Amino acid sequence: MLKNKTLLFIHQNFPGQFKHLVRTLVRENSVYFISKPNANRIPGVKLLTYKPHRQVKPDTHAYLRPVEDNVLHGQAVARILLQLKQQGITPDLIIGHSGWGETLFAKDIFPDVPLLSYFEFYFHTFGSDVNFDPAYPGDPEIAFKLRLRNQVTLSCLESTDQGLAPTWWQQSQVPKVFQGKMNVVHEGVDTVHLCGDNTATVAVSPDLTLSAASKVVTYVARNLEPYRGFHIFMQALPGILEQNPDAHVVVVGAEGVSYGAKPADGKSYKDQELAKFKGDLSRVHIMGRVEYDVFKKILQISSAHIYLTYPFVLSWSMLEAMSCQCLVIGSATPPVEEVIQHGVNGMLVDFFDHNALVKSVTDALTHPDQYTEIRRAARQTIVDHYDLHRVCLPRQKALLSSMTH
Repeated sequence: MLKNKTLLFIHQNFPGQFKHLVRTLVRENSVYFISKPNANRIPGVKLLTYKPHRQVKPDTHAYLRPVEDNVLHGQAVARILLQLKQQGITPDLIIGHSGWGETLFAKDIFPDVPLLSYFEFYFHTFGSDVNFDPAYPGDPEIAFKLRLRNQVTLSCLESTDQGLAPTWWQQSQVPKVFQGKMNVVHEGVDTVHLCGDNTATVAVSPDLTLSAASKVVTYVARNLEPYRGFHIFMQALPGILEQNPDAHVVVVGAEGVSYGAKPADGKSYKDQELAKFKGDLSRVHIMGRVEYDVFKKILQISSAHIYLTYPFVLSWSMLEAMSCQCLVIGSATPPVEEVIQHGVNGMLVDFFDHNALVKSVTDALTHPDQYTEIRRAARQTIVDHYDLHRVCLPRQKALLSSMTH
């Protein structure tokens, strides 16, 4: 049982994936959190902020730049850990995200303190995101760069006592020699808050408010980019609009780049795709980033929710959509296939087949009653396997508790 322990979390963007866990643990434990500065706060958490003391040098070898960046992050965190040690503060458990090298030196400073490291993604040249999409071919030297990029992750995998991954597919990307110490537990979905609501409405413009009675196609991504199939969605959009003349399309996402390379011309992927688009956009509502409550209502009015992704990290938004009883039409890629069974709790299409996407969306809009049970099954999947309070938090806390005995 986790009670009266000193727990130390590490994540550059406080609280990151540890938000719900920290909120629960701080009630009965002393919780420290090392992060870069931001405005987020959780009452009771002792927040310790850092900044790397310099940027990566421009003359560093291209293969080594991510490694140097990771080392700079790890060094900055290590200096805070050393300060804690000098102050006589020894945590009972350290929990950190390994993705930016922040846990790199934790065991060198506290060798006897158990370390749980969150591993979000281990890179491969083939079989996952890299070289997946012919429209965006990889750098000819990407294999060399990824081999070096994985070196810090390998060091963290070696030094950590236990690893944590949110999905089985992400766990499977880790080298087999380390998979035995990897635990698969998702961060969890608040299914009480994220549920269906037929009374929800969304004002998409000063003159138009959509509801669950409307025909609404939704697409959500943190950023509108190839990794989340934005270009495929845009290829399907003319057909969706033409075949469904009474439907509206609501798009949520910013114009930055979360994953992969930035556009060479300096424009956003959204601008690139809109420049190529031929058709009437009057029924397309690109909302940018929205407040979480608006995001929830967008899911609640959705008639068909499109989720496309490379073989990469699974988005929270897909699980949140399922929790809201959305009919998810997803890409038949491994992260999605781990959760969605075609025709049972969602629909799957080939990532690259925009015509199949048009057909699936049109059928969902034309025959909504035929998908009622699939929507119910989607929510039940999340309730049974990803519920925050009944499934994920108890599993996370049990894992942490087992490491402090």
